[in-house]
Amino acid sequence: MKTIIVSSGVALLLALFGTPVAIRIFTKRGYGQLIREEGPKAHLTKRGTPTMGGTVIVIASLIGYLVGHEVTDDPMSASGLLVLMLMAGLGAVGFIDDFIKIYKQTSLGLRSGAKLAGQAVIGAVFALEVLRHPDGVDLTPADAHFSFLRDFGPAIGVLPFVLWIVFMIAGTSNAVNLTDGLDGLATGSAILVLAAYVLIANWQLRNDCTSFLSKHCYDVRDPLDLAVVAAALLGACFGFLWWNAPPARIFMGDTGSLSLGGVLAGLAVATKTQLLLVVLGGLFVIIAMSVIVQVGSYKMTGQRVFRMAPLQHHFELLGWEETTIVIRFWLIAGLFVALGLGIFYVEWLPG
Repeated sequence: MKTIIVSSGVALLLALFGTPVAIRIFTKRGYGQLIREEGPKAHLTKRGTPTMGGTVIVIASLIGYLVGHEVTDDPMSASGLLVLMLMAGLGAVGFIDDFIKIYKQTSLGLRSGAKLAGQAVIGAVFALEVLRHPDGVDLTPADAHFSFLRDFGPAIGVLPFVLWIVFMIAGTSNAVNLTDGLDGLATGSAILVLAAYVLIANWQLRNDCTSFLSKHCYDVRDPLDLAVVAAALLGACFGFLWWNAPPARIFMGDTGSLSLGGVLAGLAVATKTQLLLVVLGGLFVIIAMSVIVQVGSYKMTGQRVFRMAPLQHHFELLGWEETTIVIRFWLIAGLFVALGLGIFYVEWLPG
């Protein structure tokens, strides 16, 4: 528990006081956000706002994690390091995408194929590595199974597992990326899901099958360290949100959205709650589906379902204030997190 507190506290302070430093540096270098002309006209006033703020989240959470372990002398784990590796790798893909946009002064960065290829390579490495690194009782960070509240069904084999995890990582990181269209929306929503994973990993630690056998115990390799990872990201996002909340003084960019999506997917894999993430991250799923529905409808019928996709921009064009949309979407994200936690804990209820 001390490691969780120290890691999250250090990450929070670094992000809170490091973000204004990043704002000054990025502003001086001209690393400003470019706005699509076809988007909501209210967004044109945001042109030039510093972007790539996700670098602060990534750096603050990594330092917070390292300091937390150093201060408490708690050993790092394979599971925690692999999730952080996934975060850093996807953050690097996002950084390249953001830098190309700034360098070419366009709202389009990496080609979609190149971005997906980067996500696929990093996701495949992560998927292969989580099947390795057994601990003293032969538990690996993940097994070649589907999971909901824990692994279920027969093993699906290494190749299908890798393909499934790559799909899951790409889907989650892109869903968070699509959500990052309004000030603070993706950051605040991610905070809620990260808080859920702090609780989930702690509960798995207290009901670990290696400690005592019970009907619903968990075969999770490093639940405590996964809680530390989630807490470090939680603290970093809290500190960043102070400056990212409406009206935002800095945007996270693809650097932040892809890395946050990667962390959520990595935590779901390592805690063996892959499909539960669909519920916990329900807002991200809805926003991603709005884009799929919009594109599919237009290609098949020539008609648009929404005034604009992703979904948050539809409500902007209906006349909703940006702050109203952000707060209401945070409430929806909170309801999904509450539902997901309820599902997770319900099997422990008497009867």
